[in-house]
Amino acid sequence: MFTRTLVRRAALAGATVTAALALAACGGTDHSTAGSGHGTGSAGSGSPSAGASFGDADVMFAQRMIPHHRQAVEMAGLAEGRAADPEVKKLAGQIEAAQAPEIATMTGWLAAWGRPVPSASAGHGMPEMDHGMPGMMSDADMTKLAASSGDDFDRQFLAMMIAHHEGALAMAEDELAGGANPEARALAQRIVDAQQAEIEAMRKLLDRR
Repeated sequence: MFTRTLVRRAALAGATVTAALALAACGGTDHSTAGSGHGTGSAGSGSPSAGASFGDADVMFAQRMIPHHRQAVEMAGLAEGRAADPEVKKLAGQIEAAQAPEIATMTGWLAAWGRPVPSASAGHGMPEMDHGMPGMMSDADMTKLAASSGDDFDRQFLAMMIAHHEGALAMAEDELAGGANPEARALAQRIVDAQQAEIEAMRKLLDRR
């Protein structure tokens, strides 16, 4: 009788411990929406990490930088058949290789956040989109650049891309000052670091002319 009582008590104690562990596993606090109170995206495919909050500054950063990057990629694509200086062609290739994937990343963020992605025509002859995107070239600027070649193209490209990069720096610094999403802030910092270095390189190339 005494032995059966001990066995019964041990079984009850084990069941109690198992139930407590199960409750602890299921009842943890979910911090995935902590911070700004906005929704979050899933990890992977360029989406923000699960649990990362975002704010209006992050949305504005992505919505403005996407068309800004698209124009830089378009400008860089013109260099292959028009630039005379191999260093200008190399720099243009670096810009295109860096910014095209960033467009995809920011597009993924906006989709995950449930926010509109700028159309492919955004920023082209649309003053309402150009507003707030410093450094954007006009349609006339782009037409003039596309019509040039050789040394003339190199000079125009360098001067325009310097101004374009300076605009990107201003928008990235706005994100660093007011953004909440860690991945968006990290991208803004990478843009600052990379484009400051590219501006210095382009100024040296321009000074040689």
